[in-house]
Amino acid sequence: MAGDGLKWDGLLKWSLSHADGTRPPRNLSEEDRKWFMEAMQAQTVDVVKRMKEITLVMKTPEDVLEAQGVKPEDIVEMLDELQEHVESIDMANDLHSIGGLIPLLGYLKNSDSGIRAKAADVVTTIVQNNPRSQQLVMEASGLEPLMSNFTSDPDLAVRTKALGAISSLIRNNKAGIAAFRLANGYAGLRDALGSDSVRFQRKALNLIQYLLKENNLDCNIVTELGLPRLMVHLVSSDDSNVREAALGGLLELARDRTSGSSTVLAEEDKLKQILENRIEDISSMSAEDLGAAREERQLVDSLWSTCYNEPSSLREKGLMVLPGEEAPQPPPDVAGKIFEPPLRAWAASKQLQKGGSNSAEDKKQAKPLLLGPGPVGSSLSSNQEQQNPN
Repeated sequence: MAGDGLKWDGLLKWSLSHADGTRPPRNLSEEDRKWFMEAMQAQTVDVVKRMKEITLVMKTPEDVLEAQGVKPEDIVEMLDELQEHVESIDMANDLHSIGGLIPLLGYLKNSDSGIRAKAADVVTTIVQNNPRSQQLVMEASGLEPLMSNFTSDPDLAVRTKALGAISSLIRNNKAGIAAFRLANGYAGLRDALGSDSVRFQRKALNLIQYLLKENNLDCNIVTELGLPRLMVHLVSSDDSNVREAALGGLLELARDRTSGSSTVLAEEDKLKQILENRIEDISSMSAEDLGAAREERQLVDSLWSTCYNEPSSLREKGLMVLPGEEAPQPPPDVAGKIFEPPLRAWAASKQLQKGGSNSAEDKKQAKPLLLGPGPVGSSLSSNQEQQNPN
């Protein structure tokens, strides 16, 4: 850390020396108590103050920052810190009130691809399971630069990050979904399915599945644009997550009886052949691999049954339920897993239960200030959120 003074390693050693389990705890002396309080205060950072400082930097013209020796990687590191702060719903919503949302969205148009990608990453965190921030970003026309980056940015990483932000922005957001359609978003998804990036394909497939679940009228759009054929091709992907997402999207199409897409799929000889190939591959899997492919087994069987009105041969081979497994459940919501981060979903639920926002006292670990001397040490969080793996 920058600067002089008390550091975390000293505080840790002091704590261990007073609570190492080898002797009973003792009362702190006045001198020890004073040292400890000074150490704590030195490591605590005012999150709102830090966000205001970051906002000031984001508002500073690019040429001025360059003249001060600020490099693009410094901006990316600053945005990385901002992302940590806005993981709290309260802080995410406060970003607009302190003037930071507009300049953040402006970074989506920055000349540096790393800054554009990181800015989209921060937007993703801000709007996840957060209707208020979704509304603020929509009102600030934030979908427009995201769509531009998603569909036409020369950097694939920027396109992928922009798609992730769009997915979080329009989820459970009717206005966002409508704007996505008007912006020809499905054409962008078609291009993503045809890319060589597994991650890009996976994000596009998950969004397609979600949108089809939300409105079966979109099945017409998807079918007219030729997405089913691309999705059928991706059922043979080497990536298991891509296969599952493609199968999930095709199953949504097959279940729709209004657009004729189910008939199109059933008559698609290539789909039947690919499903037969997947059944053959599944049949040759080891017991361990079969367990890992449980979702794929269910999706293949459901898609076959829906398209051809008969059970798949997986049932005849006894591969739908393995020893120790429960009876097959409805095919998994693959897209839902991507769009429901447990921590943010829990926080949003608590906010609705209380009828308002939580206390804005969350503290996040801070990094050195971008401009000028940095604070000493890292921040302590008195109400630290427990993160679950995505």
